[in-house]
Amino acid sequence: MLKSRTHTLCLVSVLAALYVPLSIFVAVQMGNVRISFGSLPVVVSALLLGPVEAVAVAMVGEFFKQLLTYGITATTVLYLIPPALRGLVVGLAAASSLRHGRPLEQRKMICFPVCICAAMLTTFGNTMVNLIDSILNGYYTPALIFGDAVYRFAVGMINAVVMATLAIPLTTILRRQFRYMFSK
Repeated sequence: MLKSRTHTLCLVSVLAALYVPLSIFVAVQMGNVRISFGSLPVVVSALLLGPVEAVAVAMVGEFFKQLLTYGITATTVLYLIPPALRGLVVGLAAASSLRHGRPLEQRKMICFPVCICAAMLTTFGNTMVNLIDSILNGYYTPALIFGDAVYRFAVGMINAVVMATLAIPLTTILRRQFRYMFSK
């Protein structure tokens, strides 16, 4: 879709850079649950560019978020996996949809369930990484790791619907803008 690798690299860089403030500053922390807009750049990159670029946005963005929030720890790399799963799932669905003639954001009845499934996988991944982190660092208790799991999954689904609702028009606008830019 984009005219060159340079344009793609620039867009991935900008979206990864947006991930950090949207995750840290546009977020609400309630106990073990965090509601943020950090997944918006991942979903937009997945819809617009595909799975590889979305995984790159998620991993680079999450790395810098982890670095700024916690520094480098033994489990920093593990925390990159759950957001990357979101980018991979949505990106694969978007690529498949595009191969079948229409972008995923134009198929809202498919896009929303895909984003919700990706959010569930991300929440599951975060739970597993929290479990590993708690065992390695000696603070494991079942109540801490699994006590609010139902709540976290519910919040993840709501967050996915909100992010998809924002990402669909944003991606449509960006597609239109890129078509205009590259038609000259």
